[in-house]
Amino acid sequence: MTAPKREYPFATAAEAAAQAAAAPPSPQTTSPSFRLAFDDPEFLRRDEMRAMRLALEVSKPDILLGEAGIDSTVVLFGSARVASPEMAAALSAGPGTEAGQAAAARASEQLRWYEEARRFAYRLTKASRKLGRRDFAIVTGGGPGIMEAGNRGAAEAGGQTIGLSIVLPHEQAPNRWVTPSLSFQFHYFGIRKMQFLMRARAAAFFPGGFGTLDELFETLTLLQTGKIRRIPLLLFDRAWWTRLIRFEALVADGMIAPEDLDLITWVETAEEGVEAIGRFYGLALSDSPR
Repeated sequence: MTAPKREYPFATAAEAAAQAAAAPPSPQTTSPSFRLAFDDPEFLRRDEMRAMRLALEVSKPDILLGEAGIDSTVVLFGSARVASPEMAAALSAGPGTEAGQAAAARASEQLRWYEEARRFAYRLTKASRKLGRRDFAIVTGGGPGIMEAGNRGAAEAGGQTIGLSIVLPHEQAPNRWVTPSLSFQFHYFGIRKMQFLMRARAAAFFPGGFGTLDELFETLTLLQTGKIRRIPLLLFDRAWWTRLIRFEALVADGMIAPEDLDLITWVETAEEGVEAIGRFYGLALSDSPR
């Protein structure tokens, strides 16, 4: 049973702001110093207020996710540059230049990653809904490519799905599959990283670039050092990952312990990924085939 929301005898912040705005204009009341601190954007943007802004970026998504009933998540990482089926089709129909043909061929080859991420999110969301749970909501970085595939699969399964966007010099708009009320934007990379894992019960990694590798090794380090509880860490497409990273060489050279490789669960298909999560938590995560 949900506890009733506590009511305080004080005026709300909105009421206080309205009252402050109604003050008669004078040199004193129109001075920036007279503004309520929480209602003063210029003050909140000062360098000295960075700690408060960090706290706000922790609190806002956490509070809104709680209000939305998101008990736990599965975070899905992967390249923003993997083409969607629609983009792959457009590239195939594009100009027949050498560069155009190469781009179309690459998009066609990588489309399997998009579709597997989409199916993984779909099946996991269906399974969670079938069990009547509020767990395993798909969360991504909110952008295109593999992120879009994850949000898309979850939305197609009728679930709520989360996007954690970041302000960048060349901003990418959130993909259209993110649940609008669960679309968040961050300034601080560090806080966004925290939000990815704060409710995570599993992390799934598809092939990607610097950002994906950054999240992979950070998550592995947190697991290795016990800074976060043990969760399934799924790597999709073993052939691709082992071509890129020689994990066994790290063991052979004594850089990591042999048992550190047990932090990784290798999977090839959506079904294997969902099964691995279910096995870890002792749940029958099954749904009708897609």
